[in-house]
Amino acid sequence: METIHILIAGLTAIILFVFGLEHFSREVESISGERFRKTLGKATELPIVGVLIGAVVTGLIQSSSATSVITISLVNAGVLSFKNSVGIIFGSNIGTTVTAQLVAFKLTAFAPLLIVFGFALSLVRSRYSVFAKAIFYFGFVFFSLNLISSSLEPLRDSPYLIEFLSTPQNPLLAILFGCVLTALVQSSSVTTGLAIIFTQQGLLGLENAVPIIMGANIGTTATAFIAVFNMDMAAKKTAFSHFLFNFGGVLLFTPLLLIYGDKLSGIEMDPAIALATMHLIFNLVATITFLIFINPFVKLVDSIMGEGKMDFERLELPVHQAAADFEVVRQELARGANELLLFLQENYNLVTLSIETNYRGIYDAAERRIEYVSYAKKEYQAYFSNAVASISDDAQSIRVIRLFTRFDYLFQIHDSIMDLFETKRTINENYIELRSDILLIVREISSETLVLFNVISHNKEQRDQFMKAANELQRHLDDANKAMLKLYSDAERRDATALTNFTTYSQRLKDKLINFYQLETGYAPKETTPLVPGS
Repeated sequence: METIHILIAGLTAIILFVFGLEHFSREVESISGERFRKTLGKATELPIVGVLIGAVVTGLIQSSSATSVITISLVNAGVLSFKNSVGIIFGSNIGTTVTAQLVAFKLTAFAPLLIVFGFALSLVRSRYSVFAKAIFYFGFVFFSLNLISSSLEPLRDSPYLIEFLSTPQNPLLAILFGCVLTALVQSSSVTTGLAIIFTQQGLLGLENAVPIIMGANIGTTATAFIAVFNMDMAAKKTAFSHFLFNFGGVLLFTPLLLIYGDKLSGIEMDPAIALATMHLIFNLVATITFLIFINPFVKLVDSIMGEGKMDFERLELPVHQAAADFEVVRQELARGANELLLFLQENYNLVTLSIETNYRGIYDAAERRIEYVSYAKKEYQAYFSNAVASISDDAQSIRVIRLFTRFDYLFQIHDSIMDLFETKRTINENYIELRSDILLIVREISSETLVLFNVISHNKEQRDQFMKAANELQRHLDDANKAMLKLYSDAERRDATALTNFTTYSQRLKDKLINFYQLETGYAPKETTPLVPGS
C-alpha cells in the first residue's frame, strides 16, 4: 500500500512538472511575441547561425518540440526556406540539454526563491511585471523536479526495484522505452529529467539511462509530425528532417552503446553528472556531424520526399535597402500591390469554394493563405516605416502616402475575406449544413464578386464593365437580403444566420473593392457611395 502512495505522489509531481514546463514555454513565447518569430525567421544562409538560434531559443523555452513546431510554421508561411530551417532543428537538440545540466548539478534548489520572486513581481505595477509568470513557471518547473525526487526517494529502499532498474537491459528496448515515453508526454525534457533524478537516487544504472535519453530524442519528433499534418510539403520536409536527424544521431551512437554499454557502470564520476555530460556530448557530436554533411542531408530529404514545392506561391515581399532611392521604393510597392490584389482574389475564391463544397482540403488551403497575408501585412508595415527615409520632397511624400493608402485598402479587403472565412469556421464548429437555396445564393454572390475582382485586376480602364459588375453584384446582395426575411420566419433554418453573415461581409467587401477602384482610377461611381479609408 505504501508503494502505491509513493507512486501516486511521484505521478502527481510528474504531472506538475509537465504542467509547469508547458506554461513556462508559452509565457516565454508570449513575452517575445513577433520578435521571437522574426529572430527565427531571419536565420541566415549560414547553417551554423541557425544552429545557434535553435540552441539559444530551446534553452530559453525549455522545449525542442516547441522550437521545431515554430520553425515548421515559419517554413509553412514562407518565412524560412527548408534548408535554413534544418540548422535551427539541429540546434534545438543542444538547447534541450540545459534541463539535464541544471538537474545533474543540483542547481534546482533556487526554485522556491524564483517562485516567490515571480509571484511578488506579479503584484507590483512595473514594466518588468510582464516577466513575472515566466519567472514563476521557471521556478515551478524545477520545484516540481525536486518534488519528484523527494516523492520517489523512499523507493531507494526497494531491493526489487533497484535490482530491476540497475540491472543492464537490452539497449534497444531501453531506446524504444525512452522514445515511447517522450512521445506520450510530448517532451524530451521530462524523460531526461526523470532519468537523471532516478540516476541520482541510485535507482537507475547508466547502462539503462543512456539509451533511454537517446530514445527521448526520437520521441520528441512526434510533436512536429502532429503539427505538420495539414501543412504543405516544405513544412513536412522540415518535420521529416527533424526525425531523420534525431534517428540518425541514435544510429550513430548505438554501435558504441552495444559494444561499450556494459562498461558504463565502471565510470567513477557522479552518475547523474556523467549522464548529463553524455547527453550533451551525444547531441553535440550528432549536431556537428550532421552540420558537416548538411548539403548531402538536405539532398537526401529532397530525394525521399521530392523537391517539395509549396502548395501556393508566396508573395515577393519587399526588403528595405538603406541606399534605395524613392523611385526604387515606388516601383517595388506598385509591383507588390498588383501581386497582393491577385493573391487576395484567389483567397476569396478558396474561401467561398470551401463554403460551397465543404471540402476540408480547400478549407485548409484557404486558412494557410489567409494566415500568410496576415504575416505579409506585418512585413509591409515594417517596410513602410523604413521606406519613409527615402522621401526627399513634398511631391514624393504625397505619392508615397498614396501608395500606403493603396495597401491600406488592400488589407481592408483582406480583413473582409477573413470575416468570410470566420463565417465558414463558425459553420463548421456548429455543424450547420447549408441547404441548396443558400448555397445557390452564395454561389451567385461569389461569382459576381470574382467578376468585380477580375475587372479591377485586369480591366480597370473599362469603367462600363466595372459599373456593370458592381451593379450586378449589388442586385444579388439585395436579393439575398430579401431571401433572409423569409428564412428567419422558419425556426428550423439554422443556416439563416450563416447567410446573414455571408451577405453582410460580402457587402463590406464590395464597398472596399469600390473604394480601391476609386483610388486606382480616380473614378467615383455614382451608383454607390465610396467609404472613407478605415471604414
